[in-house]
Amino acid sequence: MEAQAPKKSVAREYFEAIVLAVILALFFRTFVIEAFKIPSSSMEDNLLIGDHILVNKFDKVYVERRGQLELTEVQFRDNQHLRQIIDRIVVQVGRRVDEISPMVDARLSDGSRVNAIIPPLALDGPAMSIRRFGQNPLTIEDLIKHGSVPPVMMEFLAAAVQARCNVLISGGTGSGKTTLLNCMSRYVPVHERVITIEDAAELQLQQPHVVRLETRPPNIEGAGEVTQRDLVRNALRMRPDRIIIGEVRSAEALDMLQAMNTGHEGSMTTIHANSARDALSRLEVTVSMAGFDIPIRALRQQISSALNLVVQAQRLMGGRRKITSISEITGMEGEQIQMHDLFLYEQTGVDENGQAVGRFVATGIRPRLVTKIEHAGMKLPTDWFARRVIG
Repeated sequence: MEAQAPKKSVAREYFEAIVLAVILALFFRTFVIEAFKIPSSSMEDNLLIGDHILVNKFDKVYVERRGQLELTEVQFRDNQHLRQIIDRIVVQVGRRVDEISPMVDARLSDGSRVNAIIPPLALDGPAMSIRRFGQNPLTIEDLIKHGSVPPVMMEFLAAAVQARCNVLISGGTGSGKTTLLNCMSRYVPVHERVITIEDAAELQLQQPHVVRLETRPPNIEGAGEVTQRDLVRNALRMRPDRIIIGEVRSAEALDMLQAMNTGHEGSMTTIHANSARDALSRLEVTVSMAGFDIPIRALRQQISSALNLVVQAQRLMGGRRKITSISEITGMEGEQIQMHDLFLYEQTGVDENGQAVGRFVATGIRPRLVTKIEHAGMKLPTDWFARRVIG
């Protein structure tokens, strides 16, 4: 009689079944709780899953927990098994992935985003990245509680949004740009008409008067593509009070700046950059993708007159996310855009757990925006901007 292979423990099989169910169903909380009849707290303890599930290859699955990536023991049978899973996921949203189109990026019905890439582009076999979003998005109170931003800085941003200031949120991947944009949008008055434009819908605005638009990739014949720039142009015909673009990456930046300069004050967007100054440089590059030969001085004048604030978000050592600067754009001096920091986060070191530690400070500069905010009927305490450490 043949020797039987050692059996996995019941706990191990249970854990793997739950994680695979999560990946297959992509209804991360509702599906698992209902299908396996386990309490929410137990699921969180056992799955240890944060914002991302990253499948590097069939036998290497990572999850993010508390800002750190951890290798799990969950494995697919082989590359073919992983490929079948990817096919089942993308079919749900009407997309395809094959040798002709070996990459796919899609938004799923529960709001999660999935990106998959297969051979010959992925050399070690199919790879998949899933970015999930909680059913209850983080609120301003959550950001303050977790130390991402002190109350004074958040109240200043809230006043700027209510006073219809144009805001650019900058940061790297996973720094919390979209979360911050969601939180700031809470202060948009409920009577204003807001149009959101995104490549993959992530924003979760709570206002009643919101129209959500999303781009469309080309079909198998290469036709039918709708870009963010197309949507921005169309949105201008929809009588918006504010336009919120999930992220500017290309030529739509030019149309966004023009919209901000032509009556759509209070608009907001995000951009990938490592600092506030880098964000302005990246904005210049994205505008140049529109194909127009705009003199650099004229372009910078457009940027300086369109934007009021640049908010920098950063993911620090250890995974903690902070708002590291709030900067005001005050105009041009010669060929350069003038910008000064109002609030900063100064990192002083790391603790025994490898987490970044530091302090928030006010730089002592009173913003010119105070006048605009006061004209909107709000009075800001003068000591907010006095040079000091913010507790």
